[in-house]
Amino acid sequence: MTGRPPTPSPPRVTSTRTAVGALLRKELLLERRVPQVLPAMALFSVVTFVVFRFALDTTSVEGDTASGVLWVTLLFAAMLGAGRLFVADHEEGGIEALLLAPVDRTALLLAKATTFFAFLAFVELIAVPAFAILLLEPGLSLGDVGRLALILALADFGIAVIGTLFGALAIQTRARDLILPLMALPLLVPVVISAAKATAPVLAATGAGAVPGRYLAVLGLYDLVFGLLAYAVFDYLLDD
Repeated sequence: MTGRPPTPSPPRVTSTRTAVGALLRKELLLERRVPQVLPAMALFSVVTFVVFRFALDTTSVEGDTASGVLWVTLLFAAMLGAGRLFVADHEEGGIEALLLAPVDRTALLLAKATTFFAFLAFVELIAVPAFAILLLEPGLSLGDVGRLALILALADFGIAVIGTLFGALAIQTRARDLILPLMALPLLVPVVISAAKATAPVLAATGAGAVPGRYLAVLGLYDLVFGLLAYAVFDYLLDD
């Protein structure tokens, strides 16, 4: 008696949350075992502050100047990290493996952006104290640190999303180290301007003033718009 051949079961689709968690653990474990991104970003930030100290020929900056120095340094350190975000996956076939796996491809965006956000926060734990020691007098109070942390978090979210989105696009080109900043920096201008304007009162020599709410609102709106945009187009970006 012959029966029907067994119907092959469909491949098990891994939930997005599970995939994001697995990818996030992989990213953090890889950086822990073979540090590449964090040392480069942290060293770049500290060296740049030293250069600014001697280039400006001053032992302290304040207000708009201090805010500009801080955010220009953090922005270019972020570009350095974004350029390395997908290198290991591209060279070792990680992206192709993800495309063949039964998972939502936006899991890679969420994992990479979260990892990049964590990298930025870690680097700022080193860069901001170095900035305060080298270029700020008398330094930052506990209240100043709280205000600055809020601005950094909002700006880091936007930088992480844009850096991840264009890092995935640039990694498919030969001149990725050139293409990434050319594409990402124009879109990050609103982030830098708003973050610098919001940070300037915190770094004023006369004492920290209130953080302008309109600049925080701009940062929050930017994060929302580009976060949704990146989520919508990332799947198609990997296909191309």
